[in-house]
Amino acid sequence: MTVLLAGGAMTPFNRRKDGSSLRDWCRTAFARALSDAALEPQDIDTVVFASESDFFTLQLNPAAVITDALALTGVRTLRVEGGGASGHLAVQTGAALVLSGLARRVAVIGAEASAAHLDAGKVGKLYSLSFDAWTDGLTGVGATSIYALSVLDFMGRTGATTDDLAGIAARNRQNARHNPNAHLPLDITAADVAASPVVSSPYRRLDCSPLSDGAACVILARPEDLPRSGVGRVRIAGMGAASDRVRLGDRPAPGQFPAKTKAALQAYQAAGIGPEKIELAEVYDSYSGAQLQGLQALGLAEDVVASERAGRFTGEGGLPVNLSGGLLGQGAPVGATGVAQILVAAQQIEATFPGLRPASPPRRALVDTHGGIATTCAVMILESLA
Repeated sequence: MTVLLAGGAMTPFNRRKDGSSLRDWCRTAFARALSDAALEPQDIDTVVFASESDFFTLQLNPAAVITDALALTGVRTLRVEGGGASGHLAVQTGAALVLSGLARRVAVIGAEASAAHLDAGKVGKLYSLSFDAWTDGLTGVGATSIYALSVLDFMGRTGATTDDLAGIAARNRQNARHNPNAHLPLDITAADVAASPVVSSPYRRLDCSPLSDGAACVILARPEDLPRSGVGRVRIAGMGAASDRVRLGDRPAPGQFPAKTKAALQAYQAAGIGPEKIELAEVYDSYSGAQLQGLQALGLAEDVVASERAGRFTGEGGLPVNLSGGLLGQGAPVGATGVAQILVAAQQIEATFPGLRPASPPRRALVDTHGGIATTCAVMILESLA
C-alpha cells in the first residue's frame, strides 16, 4: 500500500504578537493544506495533532480542542508527543493509520506557541524538562549545556572546530533568506556567529535555534482515496524510529547519535535504498553542531567534517541540507517542526518549495528529527512518483 503526501501548508514561523492564537494558526494551515490536496473538510476521517508541551499550548487534551476548532466532528482524533520529534512522529502515526486501513484521509497538524506568551527564561526551563527532570531539568542544567557537552565530545573525536559550527549557523540563516515562512532570515557570516555571546561553550547565541510560534499541516492518503490525478506526487518510501538513553552521562559515546542511526537504517531498509541515493536532506539542527552529528549518524557522509568543508551540503553541493534554513533559520515551533520539515522536503521533490531549491528537483529526500538530545529519533524518506 502506498501513502501519499496529498497536500500541505504551514504558517510563517515567527514570534506572534498580533493577538492570534494557536487555534487560528491550525485553522489556517489546515484550510490551506486541504486546498492543496483538492479536498473538503468532510473528506478527513482522522486528525493527528502534535505538540510538545501543555504549558505552551495552555491546553490539556489539545487534539480534541483543535479538531473542534477545525469544525470537524465524528472523526478519530489523537495527540502525539515525542519532544522535538513530536510532529515527525505524528506524521509517522498518520501514515501507520492509513497503512493499517483504519483511516483513509488523515490531517496531521503540528503546532506550538513557544515564543509569544512566555518569556525566554521560562521557556528554557520548560525545555530542560525534555531531558531527565530529576537529574537535569530540576538541577538547573539547560538544553544548551547538554548539547554543548555532546558536541564537545563529537569535536574531540572528529576534529570539527567552532569555525565549522559557525559556518553551518551562518549558511542556514542565509538559506532562510529565500524562505518567506522563515523566522530568522539573517544576512550574517561565520564571523558574526563567532562574535555573538557565548551561551554554553562552544555554542554561541547564533549557534542556537530560536523560540518560534506557528503551525504546519500535511494530508496523508492512498492514491485511490484522492479526488484527481496530479494530487499527491510524493510518497512515503520509508520510515524509522528509535530511542536512546535519556541521560547523556549514561551513554558510552555522548557525541554520537546511535538511535538516529538505527532509525535511519529502518527507513533505508523500508525504502529499499542506501544513503547514497538521498539527494536532499532536512536535518534537525536545533544547534549548529547537531547538524554535523546528525549527518554522521544518518550515514550521509563518510567523513562529515571533510564533506562540510568541501561544500557538499550547500545548495550547489552534492547533498543540499536544510535549504529551508532548518530550525536555525526557518524556526522551531516544536510540535510543528517535524511536520514542516516533511512538507518542505515534499515541496522540494515537487519543485514547489517557495525558497531556495537545487538546480534539479531531487527524486528522494530524507527528513530527520529528534527529541531530547537524539533520544527519540525519527527518520523518513520521501520519493517522487514521477
